Amino acid sequence: MLKKPLFLLIMFLSNYLFAQDAQITWHTFPDEKFQVNGLVFWQENKPDLYRLAKSQKNSVRDRVWSLAQSPSGGRIRFQSDCTILAIQLQYPHKGNMINMHVYGQCGVDLYIDNQYIKTAIPRDSTFTEFVFFNNQKKQMRNITLYLPVYSNVKVLAIGTDSEAAFDKPLPFALEKPVVFYGSSITQGGCASRPGMSYQAIIGRNLNIDIVNHGYSGNGMGEPEMAQILADIDAACYVIDFGVNLPSVDSLSKVYGPFMDILCQKRPQTPIIVVTPIFQTHEFWGPAKPTFMRDIVRKEIARLRNIENYNILLVEGFELLGPDMADGLVDGVHPNDLGFQSMAEGLQPYLARMLNLSGNNYKLK
Repeated sequence: MLKKPLFLLIMFLSNYLFAQDAQITWHTFPDEKFQVNGLVFWQENKPDLYRLAKSQKNSVRDRVWSLAQSPSGGRIRFQSDCTILAIQLQYPHKGNMINMHVYGQCGVDLYIDNQYIKTAIPRDSTFTEFVFFNNQKKQMRNITLYLPVYSNVKVLAIGTDSEAAFDKPLPFALEKPVVFYGSSITQGGCASRPGMSYQAIIGRNLNIDIVNHGYSGNGMGEPEMAQILADIDAACYVIDFGVNLPSVDSLSKVYGPFMDILCQKRPQTPIIVVTPIFQTHEFWGPAKPTFMRDIVRKEIARLRNIENYNILLVEGFELLGPDMADGLVDGVHPNDLGFQSMAEGLQPYLARMLNLSGNNYKLK
């Protein structure tokens, strides 16, 4: 078996020679040929791939702003008949998490016509030049690049053959995006790569745009975040926060006011509220998530009693419950199996609220 340094050197040289031999034409990013989706403040932020607008930096806590620089849910989309596809990326680090490997933390996934192909990651340095494919048949393809879940990244250029033609990506089924808010689970921890978060899976199946406002350890329901979400013209909101709050009492103080802001600003917009999914320490008896679920149920019942809001409550155990403990990485965060379960559980509710049909789902 090759030792790791030798293996990495061979991989680097192979990719480098491959790129040289491919005669790549580099298109500096951003470029009007490439459409950015899932990052609603892109026009203000570009070329930076942030989830919050730069003008909002002083409106949120420092940790939230730092996490917002990881473009989870962001995608670069286009159609092309390119025979070569490559990318140049610049990362601040090569991956440093203990419960997510580099593909999950820093990867850029290539999907063609909703089919996964390959993932670019930082290897020898924080600069990466990666060839997704070379010498392929010249035919128009719908191309999607899923951006990193837990790492800032600069897309420097996208490479193709010199004769490549470009077109706009295929349209979504809905004009407006579905906006998700929550914790690290919402952000995508711990998917093996960006295309395997539950929102990404649902997005492909229902052909909808998704916006990810999950903030690891920091989905705390501040009024500032409620206002930021309410300012986004969404097709639907999916709200799944609670477990990041330090106590049940602290959740009870913020949950109602958060929902009030969102509902009052967007009274006609459908909202799906999800109670916390299962955590393995609950095997030993009632724990903090148990009582947090009660608070969520109580607040949604209150809103339904006072106004005719279009709110649907979905129990987290329907998405990932005690019978799906193998779907967790560390007893808390879903792995790919867990995220697939969450997608399959939530997708029918979204489809029903948005009057959509999708692939491989049925109402429970």
